[in-house]
Amino acid sequence: MAFASSINGVCLIGQHGLQWTGDLPLFGSNHSKLRRFHRTITTGYRIKDVRAVIFKPEVDFKDPDWKMHFQEEFDRRFNLPHLRDILDVQPRPTTFSLKSRGPLHDGNGTPEGVWHGYVNDNDRALLKVIKFSSPHSAGAECIDPDCSWVEQWVHRAGPRKQIYYEPEEVKAGIVTCGGLCPGLNDVIRQIVFTLEKYGVTKIIGIPFGYRGFFEEGLPEIQLSRQVVQNINLHGGSFLGVSRGGPDISEIVDSIQARGIDMLFILGGNGTHAGANAIHNECRKRKMKVSVIGVPKTIDNDILLMDKTFGFDTAVEEAQRAINSAYIEAHSAYHGIGLVKLMGRSSGFIAMHASLSSGQIDICLIPEVPFTLGGPNGVLQHLEHLIKTKGNAVICVAEGAGQELLEKSNATDASGNVVLSDIGVHVQQQIKRHFKEIGVPADVKYIDPTYMIRACRANASDAILCTVLGQNAVHGAFAGFSGITTGICNTHYVYLPIPEVITSPRCVDPNSRMWHRCLTSTGQPDFH
Repeated sequence: MAFASSINGVCLIGQHGLQWTGDLPLFGSNHSKLRRFHRTITTGYRIKDVRAVIFKPEVDFKDPDWKMHFQEEFDRRFNLPHLRDILDVQPRPTTFSLKSRGPLHDGNGTPEGVWHGYVNDNDRALLKVIKFSSPHSAGAECIDPDCSWVEQWVHRAGPRKQIYYEPEEVKAGIVTCGGLCPGLNDVIRQIVFTLEKYGVTKIIGIPFGYRGFFEEGLPEIQLSRQVVQNINLHGGSFLGVSRGGPDISEIVDSIQARGIDMLFILGGNGTHAGANAIHNECRKRKMKVSVIGVPKTIDNDILLMDKTFGFDTAVEEAQRAINSAYIEAHSAYHGIGLVKLMGRSSGFIAMHASLSSGQIDICLIPEVPFTLGGPNGVLQHLEHLIKTKGNAVICVAEGAGQELLEKSNATDASGNVVLSDIGVHVQQQIKRHFKEIGVPADVKYIDPTYMIRACRANASDAILCTVLGQNAVHGAFAGFSGITTGICNTHYVYLPIPEVITSPRCVDPNSRMWHRCLTSTGQPDFH
């Protein structure tokens, strides 16, 4: 059975391969303990033991300098891994400038004072921007019992004046892993454009995810501006996707054999765990390789980030399914429309789609337990809606209510537990219930999952993909590795991969956004 904590929006999902040990109080003496999330990744690429750690430093709140100590530990955790950590590498002036049509070739970079478009290595963005006055405030995230304000700064993303590669010598690789997601082609396109702006000419695509590193008959795909110019006009992935792959050492062997200097990996939590393992193996071998992640997940379940690319498009496309369900329900006698949306462990799509449509009467997500039968169950509320409105529309996330269904021990190629179909189950229970009480009900069930995944990015996601692709390249040339790029509080930042893969990000049931959703649907507590 899944269980969740609302602290920091962290979701601790037992059935999805994340095991949690130890207590997780809001604050107090136990708050200082080291808590480990042990995740055995069985994603086909065999990472036997990946430990993601949420570390709360030993904090003595009686110490007048505890804030300073907390910030020092935070800065240590969020320090970005760099090539300098393992190699004696020297920077050179950048070749990136928007003052010229192409890269700067004189070796001196942009003259001082000519262009001020570079980001300083000491630039930071705030990770948290709300000062809560009480731990009981909606969505409160507190470090101590008084909810003291503690600044938490993370590295700002963007181009640097100094770079650690000679662009004409660089061979860059791009790989897309996991499932499809709107915006993959937009990111690929911008990575290629930005690499060429630096002066890189050797750019390859690895076909079909990590599988492309070892499977015979899958040659590298040569990439250039001419090749990728219009791929953003189509959904899917120009490079192809797959789940699973070889052992990490085999991937790094392939990286060495191909002479890849920069590897850009597009994927979700599992893919990022793989990217971090690749990064660590490269460091172990003292290879000058920058491994950069770009967070790709429709579910919007990457920690610390405002949103991930594909999410806005998924919410927008879900409106079509919801509107169809509403029309079906509104046009039928005692019509009930049921829409199942994506969200294995996080209900962000269902919540935002319900909010934006304004047509949903009941929204069910993995983070909020519910019962179908009984006086406080979903079916009883449906009876009320049919009596008072004559119709109803339900939106359910695919990972919701799994505790109500028979468990499956099967896993997919990414190591994810194969979920039982909550949509079909709810549909059957609704039909059975209304038949038993002698009330006619016309139930229409819609599952638009693959239609949503396969479409091209909307305008909002296209912009996000553009910036993420560009910043990924800037991060690689700046000498970073083992990082991912994302958006935090509207600012684009770099984050160490271990900090974003500790667990899926989940909807906080005490957050204002969930409360807004409940206000919109008017649904009661179903538990």
